[in-house]
Amino acid sequence: MKCLILLLCLAQLCGCRSVPYGPILGNREPACDDPETEQAALAAVDYINKHLPHGFKHILNQIDSVKVWPRRPTGEVFDLEIDTLETTCHVLDPTPLANCSVRHLKEHAVEGDCDFHVLKQDGEFSVLSAKCDSSPDSAEDVRKVCPDCPLLAPLNDSRVVHAVEAALAAFNAQKNGSYFQLVEISRAQLVPLSASVSVEFAVAATDCVAKEVVDPAKCNLLAEKPVLPQPQPDGAEAGPLITAPGSAGLALSPAGQPAASLVVGPRAVAAPPMPPPVYPAHYDLRHAFSGVASVESASGEAFHVGKTPKVAQPSIPAPEGPVPVVRPCPGRIRHFKI
Repeated sequence: MKCLILLLCLAQLCGCRSVPYGPILGNREPACDDPETEQAALAAVDYINKHLPHGFKHILNQIDSVKVWPRRPTGEVFDLEIDTLETTCHVLDPTPLANCSVRHLKEHAVEGDCDFHVLKQDGEFSVLSAKCDSSPDSAEDVRKVCPDCPLLAPLNDSRVVHAVEAALAAFNAQKNGSYFQLVEISRAQLVPLSASVSVEFAVAATDCVAKEVVDPAKCNLLAEKPVLPQPQPDGAEAGPLITAPGSAGLALSPAGQPAASLVVGPRAVAAPPMPPPVYPAHYDLRHAFSGVASVESASGEAFHVGKTPKVAQPSIPAPEGPVPVVRPCPGRIRHFKI
């Protein structure tokens, strides 16, 4: 009898250990344009823009696919593939994304391609992992839309650097206050008809006075890197400014002081014809999330997306006629497709 009881206990113990521990395999596949799916995708885009160190904000263009997995102990994980488009708002610009314009095809648009795991828990969405890359539209496609439109130029092109230096010198010459130093070259396009370069770049104020600068190397940035000023008590915000073409502007705080950083551009500056070196022409999204995201659950378990086993059921006859579409994906295109 004691042996029998011992065998029963061992059997129960083995049975307990055979139960898989971790996320329950099985998923649901909502529509790509389902409101809940779009909420998850917008949370992903918000994550992109909060972690971009350079360049311009991106906006949602299309949801390509979605699967939703249950997650222990609570919540669900949205496995998303989305496409984004570059906007005209720099990452330093406090303008809400909804108010940012999308770069048109004729402006040599840039598209992002992203994979996300987004957790929905207690009605809130948060990103667990992110993987993105981005690429400009091809020169051939731009030429089809606009044969004479300027194309993106490598950011390290000597003509681009020359144009930025000339534009920044002219910008500082107009200022009676702080001397501004270059933070980054954000975008550049070669203008074929006028043999010039259109540039957009970010600058930051230094502790030097513009009219008194002798050696710019001795000037120190007022901030370690460009930052956005906090909202003022009266609700006004001071921050970077995107200026109109061919002009430069300065963001002022309510007290009348210049903001720590701003974006200047685009500025068109004549440049000598020189062959461009091979360098990137935009800030690739693939470099935006290095070491930022993790895929960990609240209990410390890693979340692994698995595949639901499909069991054949030969006894169930296949339905006659066309099979109805259960999951309409990819979703709608919000702007245009590259």
